[in-house]
Amino acid sequence: MTLQWEAFLDRVRDLGRYTTAHHAEHVLEAVLAVLGSQLTGEERCDLAAALPVRARTALAAPIPLTQPVPAPAFVEAVARELDTTLAQARWDASAVLVALGGLVGDRLTDRLLTHLPRGYALLFGRADLVTTA
Repeated sequence: MTLQWEAFLDRVRDLGRYTTAHHAEHVLEAVLAVLGSQLTGEERCDLAAALPVRARTALAAPIPLTQPVPAPAFVEAVARELDTTLAQARWDASAVLVALGGLVGDRLTDRLLTHLPRGYALLFGRADLVTTA
C-alpha cells in the first residue's frame, strides 16, 4: 500500500509541478480533506476504500457537510486550507483531483461527479457538459 501512496504522491507532484514531495503531500492532504467534507454515503466510503491508507485518513478526517458546496466554494475552501490564492487553489485542486481520478478509475470518478454540483468535472480534468432538453 505504501507503493500506491508513493505513486499517487508522485503523480500529484508531477501534475502540480511541485518542487518537493513535502509540498505535494501538503497539497494532497488538504485537497482530500476538503473533498472529504463534500462527500457522504456510499461514494465517500467507496472512495476511501480505493485510496491508500494515508490518503484515506485525510479524506475521512472532516465531518461531511449535509450538501456539497458549488465548485467555486470548494476552491475557496482549498485556498483557505492552504492559505493561498484562488488561482493557486484551483491549480492545486486540479492536480490532486486529476491524479485521484487516475487512481480510482472512471467508474468511481463518474459516480463522484454525479453527486457533486456542476463545475467539479473541470477540476477533475474533464469536460463539464450540459445536457440539453
